[in-house]
Amino acid sequence: MPRTARDVVFVDGVRTPFGKAGPKGLYAQTRADDLVVRAIRELMRRNPSLPPERVDEVAIAATTQTGDQGLTIGRSAAVLAGLPKSVPGFAIDRMCAGAMTAVTTTGAGISFGSYDVAIAGGVEHMGRHPMGEGVDPNPRFLADKLVDPSALVMGSTAENLHDRFPGITKERADAYAVRSQQKVAAAYAAGRIQPDLVPTAIRSAEQGWGLATEDEPPRPGTTMDDLAKLKTPFRVHGNVTAGNAAGLNDGATACLLAAEDVARDLGLAPRMRLVDFSFAGVEPEVMGVGPVPATEKLLARNSLTMDDIGLIEINEAFAVQVLAFLEHFKIADDDARVNPWGGAIALGHPLASSGVRLMNQLARLFEERTDVRYGLTTMCVGMGMGGTVLWENVNWEGAK
Repeated sequence: MPRTARDVVFVDGVRTPFGKAGPKGLYAQTRADDLVVRAIRELMRRNPSLPPERVDEVAIAATTQTGDQGLTIGRSAAVLAGLPKSVPGFAIDRMCAGAMTAVTTTGAGISFGSYDVAIAGGVEHMGRHPMGEGVDPNPRFLADKLVDPSALVMGSTAENLHDRFPGITKERADAYAVRSQQKVAAAYAAGRIQPDLVPTAIRSAEQGWGLATEDEPPRPGTTMDDLAKLKTPFRVHGNVTAGNAAGLNDGATACLLAAEDVARDLGLAPRMRLVDFSFAGVEPEVMGVGPVPATEKLLARNSLTMDDIGLIEINEAFAVQVLAFLEHFKIADDDARVNPWGGAIALGHPLASSGVRLMNQLARLFEERTDVRYGLTTMCVGMGMGGTVLWENVNWEGAK
């Protein structure tokens, strides 16, 4: 029988507070899979009208799928979280866009009718599993000159992007980074970030057991003078520093997706509607430009322009990557639509988990901005890709 595509909605999303990677970070003695379990359990607690057996799939992303991020983490986390053994799960890797791909993959399955309800998210414990751990790049990448050596170092690709966009100076990147810190500080002060944070048990040798209740990476009060003093580790006299890039972080995210009619039948309140998504490839040496073609494809397919987009949540892997996107679409560096509550430069970027953080913030913004119909979540992806998801505000006042 022919199937009719169903509307897919984002019901709820949560995340652990993000920590700094390393021996002194929040989660130095916390397992990666336990971070995911905490997020899944909180999703189920916050949505008591959802019978656990109605979850049809659990898709969890991790970039480094080994150790406590291995063992088909979607399935293992589902079992550890106490979901019925009948609930399957799987693991996903699309580097930084892992959680985003978990959402688009399960969302497509819901639209097709294969699932009614799914949990999607991601985790990265960069303290336990540094970026590139265990990776063995095929020597043909370089021997056959398929990519420039810089393609394998994310910071170097950001320096390459500065070369590609000479108008994006270090000062401009630093100014963007300062604004991100300021916006996160303001959002925290207004209580806007906290509702989606799951208090998470932590332990350290010095202080014993504790509870993580807020993000560790933000540096409120950061100034241009502070950033001007930082080293440029990827190039002598370069532009990319620890201050205008996301750090190395630990954290997990999870969200609940459902067919819109099923959500309403189960008493679940949709928060935004999945309209479409697109992924695109670019030269790995300038992977940061990936969101541009992904967004262009998406807008064209839906007969939209950037003027139709009222909110943009873009992952801040590097300030230059965001600025290249804005410059291409002729959007001002300080446009109010872009990351109104700040981004990864301040909050952190635990690789495969970040896509759902973007969605969590967009869903919250939609609740406040009923005048906005469409929003984007978009990000660059290692090895030369970009991904963009188009969302519709279910509370858009124009629909009433």
